[in-house]
Amino acid sequence: MSTHDGGCLCGKVRYRIHGPFHQFHLCHCSRCRRFSGTAHAANLMAPADSLEWLGGEELVRRFDLPEAKAFARAFCGECGSMVPHLRRSGDLAVIPAGGLDQSPDLDPNDHIFWEDRAEWYEPGIGAKKYAGPPGG
Repeated sequence: MSTHDGGCLCGKVRYRIHGPFHQFHLCHCSRCRRFSGTAHAANLMAPADSLEWLGGEELVRRFDLPEAKAFARAFCGECGSMVPHLRRSGDLAVIPAGGLDQSPDLDPNDHIFWEDRAEWYEPGIGAKKYAGPPGG
């Protein structure tokens, strides 16, 4: 069985996912863009019982957008990094792909809410690329 470990930026929240991921979505909805501050969220889905907290669970804070049927985010109360959370239905764990220590064993399945994507997303793909900071 595959396992994937992950954590927040400050290292105080740590978690493990047991077993394979079921889905990998790149979500371009305005809510994901606003919460993450990026062009899209990159979320993996796994059964709820595959999530194990290794440390710092007491630091995890959750935000459920009141007017949304299903939008929620969890984050480290110390550094603000996104961390896994269970969907309101309790059936799936939503795992931010960027928090994993290694690449997931699944490529993204799709771009969801594509019509909501940031206008600068596609031009940004073709922008200059550097191995580090520009000019550094």
